[in-house]
Order: sequence, then C-alpha cells, then structure tokens
Amino acid sequence: MSELRLRQLRKQYGGNVIVDNLDLTVGSGEMVSLLGPSGCGKTTTLRMIAGLLEPTSGSIHLAEKELTRVAPYKRNVGLVFQNYALFPHMTIFDNVAFGLRRHGTPKHEVKERVLQALQSVQLAGMEQRMPAQLSGGQQQRVALARTLVLRPPLVLFDEPLSNLDAKLRQMLRIEIRQLQKRIGFTAIFVTHDQEEAMVLSDRIAVMNKGHIVQLDTPENVYTRPSDSFVADFVGDSNLLAVRELRTTNSIPEITLAGGQNIKAADSGSRESSSTVMIRPEAVRLFAASDGPGALHESDKFNQIAGTVLYVHYTGTSYLIGLQVSGLDKPFLVKAPMHGAEASPVVREGDSVHAVWPIASTLLL
Repeated sequence: MSELRLRQLRKQYGGNVIVDNLDLTVGSGEMVSLLGPSGCGKTTTLRMIAGLLEPTSGSIHLAEKELTRVAPYKRNVGLVFQNYALFPHMTIFDNVAFGLRRHGTPKHEVKERVLQALQSVQLAGMEQRMPAQLSGGQQQRVALARTLVLRPPLVLFDEPLSNLDAKLRQMLRIEIRQLQKRIGFTAIFVTHDQEEAMVLSDRIAVMNKGHIVQLDTPENVYTRPSDSFVADFVGDSNLLAVRELRTTNSIPEITLAGGQNIKAADSGSRESSSTVMIRPEAVRLFAASDGPGALHESDKFNQIAGTVLYVHYTGTSYLIGLQVSGLDKPFLVKAPMHGAEASPVVREGDSVHAVWPIASTLLL
C-alpha cells in the first residue's frame, strides 16, 4: 500500500502564505494532478512531499510512515523533473543505473532492472547512447526510467512535459498514463495544462492561492465546476452575471444582465448564486429568420439572440463569438465541422439564435 496523506500542510515565507493548511489523500495506485495557474502553490506542495522544502506546519504520510521531517534521500519517493536532469557525460544505461548503484544493488540485478526499465519506456537497445544523441522526448523517457528503476511507491512529476512540443507532449502523456496503470505506482502530476490533467488523472485537484478549490474526477471538474474560478480556468466557458434568480417548481429561472430570461439545471444552487455557466460546445446556432421554434421540445432549451462578431477556424471546429445585449464579453460557441469541407455555419454580421439545453446551464 502506498497511500499518501497530507494534513494541514502549510508553507509560508514571513507573512506570505504559499500553501494554506492543505488536506489531500491520494489512494494507493491513484494518479492525482495538481492543476492551477502559476503561483497557486502546486509546485511548492510537490517539493514539500519530495522533501526539498520543509513545511511550516502540517504532516506528510506515505503508507504508515511519516515523512514530514525525513531527509529526501530516505523517503523512497521518485521525482521526474521538468528539465530531465540527466548526466551528460554518462551513457543512458549509466544514467538509469545511477540510483541503483548508490543503493548498493548487486551488479547482476542492476543490469536486469535497467534493461527492464528502458524496455518499459520503449528505449530498449539505446542503453549505450549518450543523452545528446537522443531527442527531447527520448531524454524525458530516460528520466522516467531512472525514477521507475528504483521502484518507488510514489512518483512525483514536476511539469515534465512543458519543454516539449505539442505533438510530443500529447504522445508522452498517454504513455505515462498507460505506464502508471500497468505498474500501479501512486503518482502526483503538477501541471498548468488542463488537457494534460484531464488525460492523466484519476482525480484533479484544482488549486488557487494555496488552497484546493475542487478535488474531483476530470469529468466532474469540467462539467460541474465548484465555482467561477474553476469554470474559467478549466476549458472555455461562458460565465454570465445573474441579475435576478427565482425558483419555480424547483427549476431556477434567471434574468441575465441584458434582460434575457433563461433556466438552469436544478443543481441545488443557493439563491445567492451570482453566475451562470454555459460551455461553448453545448450551444447550437440558428439563423434569426428560423425563429424560436428552431428546435423541438423548446421547453428543454434556452435561447438568446446575438450577432456574429467573429468566426475562427481551429482545425476540428469553429470558435464563434457573438455580441449579445448586456454582455461585456463575446458569447462563445464551438461549432463542429460537418462533412469533409471546412465551411462555417455562420458568417460575421449574421443575426442568430444561440440555443443550448437547460440541463447544460449551471449556476455557480
């Protein structure tokens, strides 16, 4: 068992609190991402777990052992760095074997475990190459193999893919996730990339100003954000100010700043809710000439009128911004491509109805 428990973990420098009484439990074999903007405390939290920073207060437990004041080299915690940190004068084999040799592992076992680790990260046959002979993605695999060869119960990833190009990041995060599932080690992955966190995680801890503001599955973080910060940080979203909120037959009815009336899902939100969220991909557009009867079962849909400000082609969809009365920002719509040809469904200046399900309208 390798459950990680952080209790009331705190780090401050003078009056500046970086991590504020943070509680987190990561189950054995679970991968949790710490996601948030720069300065939110995620890397500081990781460095305290690794022993590179000493907490101001609080405790760190791995399985049944308290690690709070234990030296880093005695924690048996793996750390995969952002910059690889390979020894440039050593072969790939010697880089991966370094930790085993320091621990006094028998020579025959070193060879067996190094070759096994390199095979697990798809670098078999490259053990005699030097780091400079490898691509960035291959070097990051070596860094991962160097950590995994020690068989730590907990692996910490400090934004290890941020120096790679987009396509390579996409490939490696899938490989890391598959490897973690196959081996079953417990892991924490620090990132500011929401898509990375979605792909890699069993759960995501969204952090802001030293606190975890939501800890949930990727699906729930995206579809049921806990507040406006999470909704705005994770994915694109329309966050609309609520002028008035009423409830009729358990259905929240909302008047927006521009005077439009819409309904929201019955999410148990309080009467004090001040913001409503609609994801752009939930919205469909219809020409104003189609009128309000554009969709069947109109009692299940919300609708507002607007004018198309811009249409941006993104490769897989169109990102469309609408000017809507009373809104200080464009109302966003993501329209999927239809068929093989890339032709937008609307053009700049068109008058349209934006239509989306009431079930996709969330009060925050």
